[in-house]
Amino acid sequence: MTDLIHAILNRSSEPRLDAPAPDGEVLDRIFQCAARAPDHALLRPWRYLVVEGEGLERLGGLFAQTGESEAERDKLRKMPLRAPMIIVGITSVKPHPKVPEIEQSMSTAVGMGYMLLALESAGFGGMWRTGPMAYHPSVEAGLGLAEHESIAGFLYVGTVKNPKPDLPRLETSHFVSAWPPVDC
Repeated sequence: MTDLIHAILNRSSEPRLDAPAPDGEVLDRIFQCAARAPDHALLRPWRYLVVEGEGLERLGGLFAQTGESEAERDKLRKMPLRAPMIIVGITSVKPHPKVPEIEQSMSTAVGMGYMLLALESAGFGGMWRTGPMAYHPSVEAGLGLAEHESIAGFLYVGTVKNPKPDLPRLETSHFVSAWPPVDC
């Protein structure tokens, strides 16, 4: 088994993250991995924001705007503080006659998945989160998104505090089948 396959088969979303988060050359390499996502017509339909330190509290303020009750707003305000870094993945759609918006969104999503693998390979952990705040106009505006942009997700990033137990592996026969069906 190759190192890459091993990394993919052992990757997990890690919700308990502490400092340090990657920086400098390691963080740059992680973004280089994201940029290798399939990208029809080389549109580069993505961009990323790195949120750390005081920015996490400000992001919590944006999240709190999506809550309806004071208790919910308080919970949302604390969410970004679960990790020392959050990478906001943004799909930045480029008009193109042969590349629909959905393909551009998928390209951003693949890049985020590559980042999760690169983080794990570099000894860090990550958790991809969305939720209502990823689609809320006040969060989009607060992060400076343009009209043609949308949030693909928030990658919570840091050093794994307590690794989760391994998840049971799915049998491929539960989600893979031949087409056309053999009995046709």
